[in-house]
Amino acid sequence: MSNYRDVEAQRYADIFKALSNPYRVKIFMRLASCCGEGSSWDEHGQICECVGVLGKDLGIASSTVSHHIKELHRAGLIKITRQGQRTVCSADPAVIDSILSFFGAEVHI
Repeated sequence: MSNYRDVEAQRYADIFKALSNPYRVKIFMRLASCCGEGSSWDEHGQICECVGVLGKDLGIASSTVSHHIKELHRAGLIKITRQGQRTVCSADPAVIDSILSFFGAEVHI
């Protein structure tokens, strides 16, 4: 296996490890889909939400939400930016396309 394939395999392993937790899947799905009230588009056309909104209705502590967001960010699934006192998260469309192509889907977001 080439070095590129090794790196690619590790990247997917990191992505799927981050998505192995149901709360992280819920958070990622909120960002990856067209979000409802409380969402906005950033300057790059990505859907983004404030960290406080992402944890809404999950039934877990805000510190746990922050931990899950950190894990999603570490895996490269989401981007985190500061806007004043707010921390805003956005799904990375390139990663979504990569996951879809992994499963053979032809959909591009």
